[in-house]
Amino acid sequence: MRYVQLRAFHYVATCGGFSRAAEELLLTQPAISDQVRKLEEEYDVLLFNRMRKQVTLTSAGESLLQITRRLFDCEQQALDLLSESRALQSGHLRVIADSAHHLLHILAQFRKRYPGVRISVHAGNTQTVVSSLYNYEADLGILGEMPTLKSFDCQLLSSSPIIGFVARGHPLAEVGQLRLDQLPGHPLVLRERGSKTRTKLEVAAQACGVELQPTVEAEGREAVREIVASGVGIGFVSLAEFSEDKRLVPITLTPEEDLIMDEALICLQERRNSKLVHAFFDIARRSI
Repeated sequence: MRYVQLRAFHYVATCGGFSRAAEELLLTQPAISDQVRKLEEEYDVLLFNRMRKQVTLTSAGESLLQITRRLFDCEQQALDLLSESRALQSGHLRVIADSAHHLLHILAQFRKRYPGVRISVHAGNTQTVVSSLYNYEADLGILGEMPTLKSFDCQLLSSSPIIGFVARGHPLAEVGQLRLDQLPGHPLVLRERGSKTRTKLEVAAQACGVELQPTVEAEGREAVREIVASGVGIGFVSLAEFSEDKRLVPITLTPEEDLIMDEALICLQERRNSKLVHAFFDIARRSI
């Protein structure tokens, strides 16, 4: 087994095909295909299901990908260490967030200080953020909670309660406040399962003796906002993320102490000493 064969496999798996992998590695497609074929033949294992227009990983391929993610992440860390003097003049920082509320200000400060660093930002709920970090698909994550897992290093950014919100013409627009045990009597617009906002809301409601059943389930904060603005029902978001919108009216939920969302910046502990990750954490602390 050669390094070039593992690299070819890794790029085909992460790029989703032989052509894209060849483009990323500046090689020809036949060269990439040959390297993967030799790897499969040497160990008598099938790593990809090859279909006419796409390739998918076999179970063996999935297992190998978990290893090569760690391998090439370690390679990048080694390169960062060896080029320490240049580490913050260039590079690529990957961020995944369940909310862009706090991220925007930190990003602006980071870009101002390190203009040569390329930044990729993706959105996802809590489950997606955590899995992306574990799978080395992202360097940093922003969550609506402080993680308890020891494998993560984290920085608290802010705390704020979950609130409800309705369309301005909704019958509840003038209420101002609702108890959690009153919610089942109204149409509810909830985020998809895996959203920390939804999970915390459901747990707090259960503590009050009620179970929340969504009238509409929507993926993403913006989708919920637009559905609620149309007059369908009550949506939910942390107060910090409730941006000014003339179509919407906020509603305080009680008991508020059970609905506090902690916005946190997180990374795997093993990535904490990466120069780019360390610099981002440093700017985040200064921005609080």
